[in-house]
Amino acid sequence: MKTPKRIQPLVDEGLVDEVISQLMSGKEATVYAVRCGDEVRCAKVYKEATKRSFKKAAQYNEGRKVRSSRRARAMEKGSKFGRKQQEEIWQNAEVDALYKIADAGVRVPEPFGCYDGVLLMELITDEEGDVAPRLNDVEMPADQAIEDHQIVMTYVMRMLCVGLVHGDLSEFNVLVDEYGPVIIDLPQAVDAAANNNAKAMLKRDVQNMTNYYSQFAPELAKTHYAEEMWALFEAGDLHADYVLTGQFEHSTKAANVGSVLDEIKAAFEEMQDREEAIAASLED
Repeated sequence: MKTPKRIQPLVDEGLVDEVISQLMSGKEATVYAVRCGDEVRCAKVYKEATKRSFKKAAQYNEGRKVRSSRRARAMEKGSKFGRKQQEEIWQNAEVDALYKIADAGVRVPEPFGCYDGVLLMELITDEEGDVAPRLNDVEMPADQAIEDHQIVMTYVMRMLCVGLVHGDLSEFNVLVDEYGPVIIDLPQAVDAAANNNAKAMLKRDVQNMTNYYSQFAPELAKTHYAEEMWALFEAGDLHADYVLTGQFEHSTKAANVGSVLDEIKAAFEEMQDREEAIAASLED
C-alpha cells in the first residue's frame, strides 16, 4: 500500500522498509502492519489533538509530571509550543508505560521506540501467524473465562503496584494470542497516586473486564477485585506477587455528611482567599 505521510520519515531513515496494511483506526491513532527487515511490526500513528475523539483528556493528564518549568508554563497557557509539548507527553506516556509495566510482569507488545508521533512495537499474532484478535471477538468456555479473568486482574494489580492505572481498559484494548491476554493502548495511563480520578478509573477498568468475562462465567460478576486491590494499595500492602481473592468487605459505617460538608466549605473558602490574594497582588 502507499506509505502514509507520517510513516515516510521512518522509511527514509531505514527504520521501516514497507507498509503492508492498515490494521485499525481508532479514536486516538491509526495502526499499520509494517516490515522492518525480516520482522513484521506495528506502527501506531497518533492522531493530532484536533483530530482525536478521546474524551476528557484533561482527566488523564492530571498528575503527569513535566520536568521543565518553561514547558509547564507553556502548556498552561496553551501556546503553540505548549500544545506541542502536550502532544509529546501524550505520545511518550504509552512508551514509558509499556516499558514500566512489562518490567512488572504484564504482557504488552514490546516497544521499539517512538519517532515523531509514530510508535513502533511488536505485532501480536495468533498460532497461525495472523494478527491476534481482540478480546471482544473471542468466545470461550467458563473455565477459560475464569482463568483469563484472573490473569487480567493480576495484570491490573501489577500495573497498580508500579503506580499506574490503565484508564481505558476494556475488551477492545486486550488482544488474545496462544498464551493468553495481552494488554494494549496505554497513552491514557494515569499516575495512581497523583491523579484524583485514578480510583474511579481503576474500578471502571475492572468492571469492564469483569462484565465481559462474566458473559461466559456469571459467577465473576460477584467479585470485587477493584475494591480489594485499591484498599491494599492505599494501605501500602500491595505487591506484585499478592494473590487476589476478588473478595472485599464493604464498610457498614455511615458517612459523616456534616464532616464532608465542612471540608467542602473549607476548601471553597480557601479557594476564595487564594483568588482574593491573587487579585490583590495584581492591584499592587
